[in-house]
Amino acid sequence: MSYIAMNRFKIAEGREADFEDVWRSRESRLKELKGFREFRLLKGPEREGHTLYSSHVLWDSKADFEAWTKSEQFRASHRNAGDSRSKGAILGHPEFEGFETILQES
Repeated sequence: MSYIAMNRFKIAEGREADFEDVWRSRESRLKELKGFREFRLLKGPEREGHTLYSSHVLWDSKADFEAWTKSEQFRASHRNAGDSRSKGAILGHPEFEGFETILQES
């Protein structure tokens, strides 16, 4: 049916705008890939010392997502992951979660 790839980020309190700006100004090449449906950057709750964010990408299949991770577009989009605007903003490593759709209602 579909596959959802998510990364969770803990962003240091007061650095949310820096993190969001990096995402807004990046060159996204997702639309070039087979199976890409939708991207969202989600802002979640504020916790002690950080704000939770999640990148959420909807793919037609897990195979399409895996092809993305091996593509030139993937390498290009992650080339500036250590952008100086986000240095110190991300606490720890992003936490990846992948989900296959088993039930969908529209």
